[in-house]
Amino acid sequence: MTLPILSKENILLNTTVGTKEEAIRKTGQLLVDRGYVEETYIEKMLEREQLTSTYMGNLVAIPHGTEDAKKAVKESGIAILQVPAGVEFGAGNEVKLLIGIAGKGDEHLEILSQIAIVCSEEENVQQIVKATSAEEILELFEGVQ
Repeated sequence: MTLPILSKENILLNTTVGTKEEAIRKTGQLLVDRGYVEETYIEKMLEREQLTSTYMGNLVAIPHGTEDAKKAVKESGIAILQVPAGVEFGAGNEVKLLIGIAGKGDEHLEILSQIAIVCSEEENVQQIVKATSAEEILELFEGVQ
């Protein structure tokens, strides 16, 4: 059975995290718990963050694993963490929305571009940050398959 790339079970609302590392771990753990990746993927997400920040601007970070983390990906998937209080992502960069990605093969590029389209609209990001249900967020990401 193939998992959907994004379902309401992949979305955590009103999450509180103290640090960037905790935020990335929580996002990765959601991907692990839902069956998209092996546990080792979380460390590769943290490694990626050391290499280059996954902060995208507009209150969004898109944590994902390094190139060699692909072997830990079982299925392509997305995990979304809504952090209304925000979390510091270095140099005054505040993140209120984390979108964790695990892509099988080259699928992560396609997923990334679809997410970028949604998140490039500031009003979409505001809607996601203020959403009170996973369904509201799912609607905005309808095109991400």
